[in-house]
Amino acid sequence: MPFAPDIGPLARSGQGADSICMARILVVNPNSSLACSDGISTALASFRLAGGPAFDVVTLHEGPPAIYDWRDWHGVVEPLCRLVEREPADAYVIACASDPGVEAVRAVTTRPVLGVFRCAAAAAVARAERFGVIAIVDASKARHLAALRAMGLENRLAAEVALNVTMEALLQPEAARARLIEAARACATAGAGAVILGCTGMAHHRAAVEDAAGVAVIEPCQAAAAIALTVVPR
Repeated sequence: MPFAPDIGPLARSGQGADSICMARILVVNPNSSLACSDGISTALASFRLAGGPAFDVVTLHEGPPAIYDWRDWHGVVEPLCRLVEREPADAYVIACASDPGVEAVRAVTTRPVLGVFRCAAAAAVARAERFGVIAIVDASKARHLAALRAMGLENRLAAEVALNVTMEALLQPEAARARLIEAARACATAGAGAVILGCTGMAHHRAAVEDAAGVAVIEPCQAAAAIALTVVPR
């Protein structure tokens, strides 16, 4: 499928102008942070295979700086639907660990639509009997629990720990890392055999947290990318 020649008000990360791919996977960051989108694109670098699908990362400029609460969550649903209606792709990934608008977006396209948190939960239960989640704020917990209930996995959650920090703090190289490691260790102590990073702003901390905490750490966009590769034309 040919790429769209212009994405209007979107910002695009990680697409090589000279790339030729059989399929396009559009990864949508529903917050307005370009730095967060860059982190997502970096996390997906190893999934950009020669001759494989393109992973295009775009930023929803209508979105809030981060999705902290239900109001933010609901506020991006209609803009996400409009974006998908105008942007052709073989699969769509909603790159927020609260999975905003996944059901609504599925109603406006026949293509697969993946929520990164649901993908991360699937990866977690493939790795361990019980798992933990690290949330950006306490308000995220209800949204995560709603997704886990939809999957029938709420009883597999060992613990969820909120950092209660801003997106800006998460995106700094070191500012929140010690707290992330502490949270991962707390989840492991509670019985988690795997830990989900519950915000896409945490992506660049994954390896360091896994090494320090001694438990498998799952980055949701990477989990979604792995599944996306199975649902697009090859």
